[in-house]
Amino acid sequence: MYANLKSITQWPPVPVTVRRLTLLLCACSTLGSLVIYCSSMPFPLGLLILNAAALIGLAVQHHLSSSLIKFQPQELADRLLEVQENERHRLSRELHDDIGQLLTAAKLQSDWLKRRMPEELAAHCSVLCDTLEETLVKVRDVSAILNPRQLASLGLEASLRAHLLKTLANTSVNWSLECRQRLIGIPEETAVAVFRITQEAVTNILRHAQAKNLLVSLQRLPQGLTLLISDDGAGFAPSTDPGREGQRGMAGMSERIEQLGGTLAVISKPGNGTRIEALFPWAPRALERASTHKVMR
Repeated sequence: MYANLKSITQWPPVPVTVRRLTLLLCACSTLGSLVIYCSSMPFPLGLLILNAAALIGLAVQHHLSSSLIKFQPQELADRLLEVQENERHRLSRELHDDIGQLLTAAKLQSDWLKRRMPEELAAHCSVLCDTLEETLVKVRDVSAILNPRQLASLGLEASLRAHLLKTLANTSVNWSLECRQRLIGIPEETAVAVFRITQEAVTNILRHAQAKNLLVSLQRLPQGLTLLISDDGAGFAPSTDPGREGQRGMAGMSERIEQLGGTLAVISKPGNGTRIEALFPWAPRALERASTHKVMR
């Protein structure tokens, strides 16, 4: 990870060459001017050309530096998003493979003890078995949230449907998922962002909104993929700076969309539900794939 981040801050070979050449020209110009000043000689044309070349070198270096400063933040944002997802995947593997296996072993041992416990201790052992089973289920759920493996195998629509089915199974929320076109050829980073934003929105609805109805809609448009999440819950007052106001979930949504060059609109009022509208623009290659799939349909 550190090697990748370090490569972002390094200068490309061309600016390094320009900078060194400019330094050499400035040193020669300064030395020549000092010699002429000490010897009271007429100012030669060659030295004038040398000074002009040094000035041009400084101008080129400034232009290249401005370009690098302009494009580096987006590159860094993309890298940070990639690092964040890699870290989520690592934690998911550790939860599933290490902690999950330990809990499974503990549950098997508790089941073995339960069958051999005296009757007066059987009830306590049964509670222990149930607690271990519930903990194991929670660990698997967290692992699935951190790393939605079904995105690669099932695709975006099926993954969203599976998540909504599982998350809202024991709730009173009536939900609907609408996909007006086949979601084929969606870039991985866009699919992950859509899934994460939907996850966060559903979590907020269950924690705060007390909604009865939820609509999630995805649609291909010429300019990109649109995501609509609408509920009839309690609503809230959206902040212009959600991170500063403590709305960390909304801040995370904004960061993900901004890193992909998209837009986010949150329409909500207390008592009037919430409507989240997100647009994820097509990257050049994704736009070509999207157009191809549109023609095939």
